[in-house]
Amino acid sequence: MTKHITGTREEWLAARLALLKEEKELTRRSDEVARRRQELPWVRVDKEYRFETDEGNASLADLFRGRSQALVYHFMFGPNYTAGCPSCSAIADGFNGSVIHLANHDVMLWAVSRAPLAKLQEYKRRMGWTFPWASSLSSDFNFDFNVSFTQEQQRDGVFEYNYRRGGHAGRLDATPSPPGIVRAAASVGTDAPTYLREHPGMSAFAIEDDVVYHTYSTYARGLDGLWGMYQWLDRAPKGRNEEFGGNWWRHQDEYDKR
Repeated sequence: MTKHITGTREEWLAARLALLKEEKELTRRSDEVARRRQELPWVRVDKEYRFETDEGNASLADLFRGRSQALVYHFMFGPNYTAGCPSCSAIADGFNGSVIHLANHDVMLWAVSRAPLAKLQEYKRRMGWTFPWASSLSSDFNFDFNVSFTQEQQRDGVFEYNYRRGGHAGRLDATPSPPGIVRAAASVGTDAPTYLREHPGMSAFAIEDDVVYHTYSTYARGLDGLWGMYQWLDRAPKGRNEEFGGNWWRHQDEYDKR
């Protein structure tokens, strides 16, 4: 017997109509937030960043590939990882289908990580991905956009993540590390401190008259809207059900190895 509240069809419909009103309010609020996001001032990017791509060495401007907008997913795949972060991988599983539509809407979508290009290419083959993925190993790109940290920064807590000084990463750099972090680190072939020197995020850029501008970045829970699975789970009877195991996302080919 279910422990969840039950009721008649009439009771369900009354509750559903009340919820529908709140959902519509949320949609309108989301539209307003999107408008304000697009009204943020643009910041000129004067620093020269270099990336390694499948087509060779590239600048940030090169990543636009003729479009006027570029979206970068800061994918957690550090130089010492043997695989991509399982949570980032779960998000990226939805990129292949989006890339073509975005490209034809004047937007290039990239993943960028600090792992060497050869590692990224090998992992793409394993996952069956075709979206563009660049290595920023030879530049300060990840550090400047607050998704990678040095060992010294991690130890001293002198860094910024999610617009907080010594924020999210510092809290997770506890000893011992939470079991979910230990499992995630093991799944990418490293230890928890090394794993946590990379963090997820996304950044948006525009280019006009050959000048690149940074327009937006978001981190942590700000990425929830990019998780296709979360949007489905939020509508499932038990929601995200995160008590299922904590940090329970797996690489797509490893769910049957639990």
